[in-house]
Amino acid sequence: MKRLLGFLLLAGTGGLAGQGGLDVAAQRTRLAWLAHDPVALLQGSPGVILQIPGADPSAAMGRSQAAELLARYLRTSVERGVDIAVAREVEEGRGYVELVRRYTIAGTAEQRRETVFIGLRRQGARWAVVELRAGP
Repeated sequence: MKRLLGFLLLAGTGGLAGQGGLDVAAQRTRLAWLAHDPVALLQGSPGVILQIPGADPSAAMGRSQAAELLARYLRTSVERGVDIAVAREVEEGRGYVELVRRYTIAGTAEQRRETVFIGLRRQGARWAVVELRAGP
């Protein structure tokens, strides 16, 4: 149900592309993560630096490669909640979103917590993900 809701919200808005303010981009980032939809999360990104558990830190990689790695990372987890801790523009046209996720690994009951830092760059009238780092 949550995946369907997230998909419908993202489908109607075109992912992160097309939004104006950073707060709106943060909310769409949260919804994409909650829906485990890396394609929507990375839509419009020119390249992404990805650092997630279980993968070597990367130089900037293409959007489709980053989406595939992120999909593999998320595949075994079940989201229990995703909150926006911070959404801040650090300089003109550059911002970041800090998400705090609560999740379980499929087939287990132990709830885990992880912080996800997402670097965004403004490209015209939209924000695009350029960096994603996840860790405890």
